[in-house]
Amino acid sequence: MNEFLTTQNLAARIMRLLAGLFAYGMAIALMIRGNIGASPWDVFGQGVSRSTGLSFGLCTIIVSAGVLLLWIPLRQRLGMGTIANAVLVGAFADLGLAFIPQPGHIVLQALMFMAGLFLLALATALYIGAGLGPGPRDGLMTGLVRVTGRPVWLIRTGIELIVVVIGFFLGGVVGVGTVAFAAAVGPLTQLTLRWLHVDLHRSPASRRRPTGVKGLRPESGAAGADPKGGGTASSGADPKSAGTAGAGGAGGDRDRPGVGGAGAGATGVRGTGLGNPLQGSAEPGCRGPVCADPVS
Repeated sequence: MNEFLTTQNLAARIMRLLAGLFAYGMAIALMIRGNIGASPWDVFGQGVSRSTGLSFGLCTIIVSAGVLLLWIPLRQRLGMGTIANAVLVGAFADLGLAFIPQPGHIVLQALMFMAGLFLLALATALYIGAGLGPGPRDGLMTGLVRVTGRPVWLIRTGIELIVVVIGFFLGGVVGVGTVAFAAAVGPLTQLTLRWLHVDLHRSPASRRRPTGVKGLRPESGAAGADPKGGGTASSGADPKSAGTAGAGGAGGDRDRPGVGGAGAGATGVRGTGLGNPLQGSAEPGCRGPVCADPVS
């Protein structure tokens, strides 16, 4: 299970995305059936549903499409996960609402809401961990933060106040559950991110394990690293211990920090003979002056 949650295999990431979105839809259905309040965006979706007569899930999809239109002036980029989120969360929510009954006792309603809130936090960690693009609402928030320069809490609070007020006047249910959601969803999501080994400070590409020449141990070192170690050497490393020379200095790939950028020196394994043009064959046992040092 741990390997499934951390692997960067695309098929596994798509499975995590779909599992997360399914759980997210079920979580929304549980909180709505609790009928003690919902998240601000779900209050808005409820209000639109009650005003138009359309299903909640369909209204959620329509709202997501409208939010994505707001991405255009913000120049936000869509991802596979963005489109899947916009379409599938509403569909899965309708599926959940079709078979989850609404309890008649306030205690059962509260328990159902709390179960939905916890499941939503777990689902959020699953689909974010897939690293296939933010949801429409998250992208709107991050785009506004980037464009306006305002702090995240201010932008998010402002957006959610606007949608919950509009949703309330359209007929959405605002209650103690709405307050509980606002207070608990952040800490719960942080907890589930840790449980599912999701590191928000590293991109999916940077979590990939380094690879080297078969049979040799790739190693990495900072400036001044042991020249006898192969792998990745920063600027100033011994050229005899390097394999493939990197593209150092400015002009590196901005989307892959540390690759070809400033300080990205030579990469490879000692003894391959690829880094120094004066080195020849890297065959074991070669002792000539133009031969590469044997692998130690």
